[in-house]
Amino acid sequence: MRPRVTVIGAGNVGASCAQRLFDKGYADIVLLDIVEGLPQGKALDILQCGPVVGSDSSIVGTNRYEDTAASDVVVITSGLARKPGMSRDDLVLQNMAIVKGVTEQVVKHSPGCILVLVTNPLDAMTHLALKASGFERSRVIGQSGILDTARLCSFIAAELRVSVKDVTALVLGGHGDTMVPLPRLCFVGGVPLTELMPAQAIDRIMMRTIKGGGEIVDLLKTGSAFYAPSAAVVQMVDAILLNERRVLSCAVYLNGEYGIKDAVVGVPVKLGRGGVQEVVQVKLAPAEEAALKKSAAAVREITSIMKL
Repeated sequence: MRPRVTVIGAGNVGASCAQRLFDKGYADIVLLDIVEGLPQGKALDILQCGPVVGSDSSIVGTNRYEDTAASDVVVITSGLARKPGMSRDDLVLQNMAIVKGVTEQVVKHSPGCILVLVTNPLDAMTHLALKASGFERSRVIGQSGILDTARLCSFIAAELRVSVKDVTALVLGGHGDTMVPLPRLCFVGGVPLTELMPAQAIDRIMMRTIKGGGEIVDLLKTGSAFYAPSAAVVQMVDAILLNERRVLSCAVYLNGEYGIKDAVVGVPVKLGRGGVQEVVQVKLAPAEEAALKKSAAAVREITSIMKL
């Protein structure tokens, strides 16, 4: 019997997640949205890819939470997307009611699931889902650092004209303007980035990574990124359901790790069966540690608006 993954929200991110998961072929998918016909139509379209991509997974679209019962992983993408000139922080009050209601319905029908949050502002919405669900922190995880790291790696690869397969990097902190990319921990084929690129170029790429989501919003005019975010989500779902025990940067609730308490920020975690199996603590330089704590403080400021 295949595991069941529910994706809440059939917009660009949600539908892309559903398609990528369906193509994998190891899980059955439920796509839910409040708009009648939208998830049903998209699910049917994705189902008909099966003979082409060789997937025997099932996928159904629905407007009813009852149809999501007994899901192993639930991906929450529902919420309002950013518009040009709007920061992730501006979204908090608009999306908190949506995420709280969705989380309560999900928990009612799938009390044993693992929650993967995509809705922005990501760190605050993950914290909200943790409180609303009553789950242990290992089962409520935000998709953030994987996406930010992917952006950083793609920029490095393009700059150096090397394969992205040889680039590794790490981005910590909140999923927004206070994120903390770590040049010291960027490598290309095992060679430190600092030996391959001048400091000015490194600084430019780090700043582009921090502004990466906003750059796409400005270009699209009427939406935000969804191809890379959906790919990042599927990497998380793979790690959980296939028990890959991947070390990936994800948004999780910290309770003393990195000297941070009562805040959800991006840090490396070991992701596998059951969700977060371990928070991996990297020894940071003083400036890096200060930047991470500053990022956590910014996340707390956003979260405080919700009065959790």
